[in-house]
Amino acid sequence: MEPHLSDAQARAATSHSLKRRYRRILRFAALALVQTWWFELFLPKFGLKKYVAASRTRRLQRLARRFRELAADLGGLVIKAGQFLSARIDVLPVEITRELEGLQDEVAPEPFESVVRQIESQLGLPLASAFQEFSTEPIAAASLGQAYRATLSAGLAADLGFENVIVKVLRPGIEEVVEVDLKAIRKVGTWLSKIRLVYRRADAPALVEEFAFTCLQEIDYRVEAQHLEHFAQDFSNDPWVSTPTVIWERSARKVLVLSDVSAIKISDVDALEAVGIDPNQVAAELARVTFQQMFVTGFFHADPHPGNIFVTPAGPDSPVPFTLTFIDFGMMGEVSEALKQDLQTLLFAVVARDARAYVQAIQKLGILLPSADTVQLERAVSALFERFAGLGVADLTKTDPREIRAFAFKFNEILRTLPFQMPENFLLLFRSISLISGVTSALNRDFNMWDAVDPFARALINGAGRRTAGAAGRQILATVTAMVGLPQRLESLISRIENGDLVTRNPELEQKLKSVSASNSRLTVVVAIAAIVIASLSMGVI
Repeated sequence: MEPHLSDAQARAATSHSLKRRYRRILRFAALALVQTWWFELFLPKFGLKKYVAASRTRRLQRLARRFRELAADLGGLVIKAGQFLSARIDVLPVEITRELEGLQDEVAPEPFESVVRQIESQLGLPLASAFQEFSTEPIAAASLGQAYRATLSAGLAADLGFENVIVKVLRPGIEEVVEVDLKAIRKVGTWLSKIRLVYRRADAPALVEEFAFTCLQEIDYRVEAQHLEHFAQDFSNDPWVSTPTVIWERSARKVLVLSDVSAIKISDVDALEAVGIDPNQVAAELARVTFQQMFVTGFFHADPHPGNIFVTPAGPDSPVPFTLTFIDFGMMGEVSEALKQDLQTLLFAVVARDARAYVQAIQKLGILLPSADTVQLERAVSALFERFAGLGVADLTKTDPREIRAFAFKFNEILRTLPFQMPENFLLLFRSISLISGVTSALNRDFNMWDAVDPFARALINGAGRRTAGAAGRQILATVTAMVGLPQRLESLISRIENGDLVTRNPELEQKLKSVSASNSRLTVVVAIAAIVIASLSMGVI
C-alpha cells in the first residue's frame, strides 16, 4: 500500500483487491470444471477418445501450472490446496504433483516492518525487549503466516533452560483473506451440491462448513498452542514422537513462540540416508503414529505434509534411532469414541481380509448407506483382498495393467450403482490419511502399508487400545488366526468358491477391456482436475 493513501483510500483499495481475489478463484474453478466436462466427458461421446488421451498430459501440466501461479499469487487457503495436492504422489499424476511441489515451501514473505508491528501490538512490548536477537529474514513463509528464528531475552531463557526459538506470526490482514477464500469455496460447494454425481456422494456445503471451522481455528495461534500441548500429552510416553515447547510468555492470538526443533525434513531421503536413518523405517513409524492418532488417541494432525514433519536423529542414550518431530498444529481433527470404535472395526476387517466385515463396517460408518445391496460389493472386495492385499505402490506398478483394468471394471460398475457418500466428519480424517500416504510413498515406493497395519491392529487388540477394541476385535483376530492356519490351497479354494470364480467367467470382459481402459483414464483425469478445483473443499475424498 502506498504511504500517501488516506485511511479511506486504503480501505477502498483493500476492498477492491479482495473482490478481485474472489472473482479470480471462481473464474479458475468454473473454467477448470468446464474444461473437464468438455474433454473428459463430452468429446469421448463423439469418437474423440484418442485425441483426448493424446492431449491429456499436456492439459494436466498446463492446468497444474496455472493453479500453481494462481496459488503463489493469491496465497491464503489456495496455497493450502496446492500443498495438499503436491503431496498426493500416490494418487495424482506426476504431471500435477511435480508442478505443485514447490508450493510446499515457497510463498512470498510479508515485509519485515509489518511483521514487527504485528508482534509489538500483540505482545505489548518492543521487539528488542521481547527478544534478545531476532532474524530479519523468515525461515518459512506459509500461506497463513511466516516464521523467524529468534533468541529469548536472557532472563526468560534462564528460566526455561533454552534460548533458541521459532516465532510464528500471522500475516497482517489474513483474516480478511481467509473470509474471502471461504466465501469462494462456499460458492463452489453450492455449485457442486447441484450436480447429481456429487450430491449423491457428499453434502458439499456441510463439508465446506467443516473445513471453514478448521481454517478459522488456524488463524488463532492460542488454539494451535492448546492443540500442540494436547498432542504432546497423547504421545508423552512414546519415544518416537516429539513436539516443540510453547513459550506462553511470548505468545498471543497472532504470535506463537516455540522452542526451535528444526531437523531433517521428512521428505529429504538423501539427508536421512546420509546420517544413517533408514527411510523405510521412518515410513513405518509414521504410519504407526498415524494409526495411533486415529484409532487410539482420537486426536490427529490434519495437515501432515512434508513441511510439517521433521526427522530428528537421536542421541547416544536414546532407545530409538530417531524421533518424528511434528510442527504446525493449527489444523487438527478429533475422533469421537463411537467413531473410533467403528474405525477400529474397519481396521480389523482389513487386517482379517474379511470382505463381509469390511462392508458392514463402512455401512456403520455411514460411507455406504444401509439400503445398499452389498452382495456384489462383498465379492469384489474379497477378490481385491485376495489379489492385491499386501502390495505396495511399487508392486502395483509392476502388475499386469489388464488385471488392474479388470478389477477397475468390476468396481466401476458397483460404485455407479451403490449409494456411497462421504460423511461430513470424515473430511479431515481423509485429508490426513491421504497426505500420510503420499509421504510414505515419497520415502520409499516399496513401502507396504500392510506391514504397518497388521502389527498395529494386533497390538491394539492385545491391550494398546483395550478400552475400545472390545469383543469385535478379538473375534476378528480369531478369524485372522484361523485363516493363517489354513493350508494355502484350501484358503484359495474357499476364496474362489465365495467369489463365484468356479463358475463360467463373463465372456464379454475381454471385449470391454479397451473401453474400460479409456473410461478409467478419463475417470482419473476427472478426479485429478476436480481435486485441483476443490482441494480446499474436499481435502482427501480422492
